[in-house]
Amino acid sequence: DFDELVVSNSDVVLKNIAEDLRNHLPIEAMFNSEHRAVQKIHQHPLPMIHVDAFLYDDDFVDSLCEEGKMSRSYCTECGSFKTASLEFISHSFSLTELKFLYHHVLPDLTGKVVVDVGSRLGAVLFAGYLYSSASQLYGVEMNADFCQLQEMMIAKYQFIDRIKVFHADICTQASLLQSADVVVMNNVFEYFLDRQEQARAWEFIACNVRRRGSLLVTVPSLQESLSKLQTDVQLDQWVQEMQLDYDVCMEKDVDKEALEQIHLYKIL
Repeated sequence: DFDELVVSNSDVVLKNIAEDLRNHLPIEAMFNSEHRAVQKIHQHPLPMIHVDAFLYDDDFVDSLCEEGKMSRSYCTECGSFKTASLEFISHSFSLTELKFLYHHVLPDLTGKVVVDVGSRLGAVLFAGYLYSSASQLYGVEMNADFCQLQEMMIAKYQFIDRIKVFHADICTQASLLQSADVVVMNNVFEYFLDRQEQARAWEFIACNVRRRGSLLVTVPSLQESLSKLQTDVQLDQWVQEMQLDYDVCMEKDVDKEALEQIHLYKIL
């Protein structure tokens, strides 16, 4: 019962952080400084919007739709009733996905170092602080606006003893990657770098995340991320994918398809 109380209190803290962040962000949770990401979303062949899953769960999206502040569909022929579903993309894990990550994907992290590549709003870091005993949680984020937001939350919620955020390109952080026990990468490069830069970043990751037995969490799979790029990364010589039980999460209305996008690898 005590464990359940602690977990539920952690949920409340994360939801409070999400509310604080919503108050500092436009509804699409993107800054004008994210030029390339905004451009890529607009260039998508079908209408797509960014809905940050950490900030907005399905119930919240429903309430925004009822208020006319958001829509789940678009008109395919203006003026008609012919509509289609909008494609949503998120650059953050939802609360359910974060709990699945720390309770069912990763092992006991006592004394371990976690690095979140492209930490954005800090959701992985904040959840790691609340749901795990990781000794240090490091975020690496290229966008100064998001670094400022993360620092604001770290200070407000007194996470400074175990969380640190670096405003940097991950390709300048070799020693940090080499020290990591767990590296998390959620939709990290595709919307923010061109293909040549993505290939360079993946090769840097593969070169520096080398400690045998350390873990790599990715969304989507490494195979999917690398299939569109020309790299020298040899997956079979670098990682072994670990099988995950996606049915273990008993959360109400869980999005199993979203969970199945989470992949865990052990470094060989």
